[in-house]
Amino acid sequence: MKKFFLLAALTIGAAFTGMKAQEIASNAIGLRLGGGSGYGAEVSYQKATGSNNRLEFDLGWRNDNSFDAFKLVGLYQWLWNLDGGFNWYAGAGAGVGSVNDKRGGDYNDGAFLLVAGNLGIEYNFDIPLLLSLDLRPEIGFNDYDVVDGFSPDIALGVRYQF
Repeated sequence: MKKFFLLAALTIGAAFTGMKAQEIASNAIGLRLGGGSGYGAEVSYQKATGSNNRLEFDLGWRNDNSFDAFKLVGLYQWLWNLDGGFNWYAGAGAGVGSVNDKRGGDYNDGAFLLVAGNLGIEYNFDIPLLLSLDLRPEIGFNDYDVVDGFSPDIALGVRYQF
């Protein structure tokens, strides 16, 4: 009977330890570096909405030889624990932005809309640091030839958790 209680206690303890490893931070803020159409960075904020779900908001800028652009993207993400501090996540969202054509004239300047998917992996350190690598394919709705309609946005994220 003692062995049964000891086994039950160990099983329950292991279950609670595993649940702790799957917790995500209430808030995280940092940078998302990379990009698809041009190079740039995004200020990134994440807000947990449950034990395995969160919202992410990214305000970023992009530039290359022919355009400057900024955009705001909002995503809803689902997280799954792989092992310890490793998680993988998937999500979907939408955004709005503005583009400025550097080649002259204003026929390619203006606002655009986009929809995005999101797939990535992250590591949650024991200190309040979160590193991630993700793919966010974006489909833009615009008539500007300086911005691609499809952009496979790949980025490295570095965030402080609180």
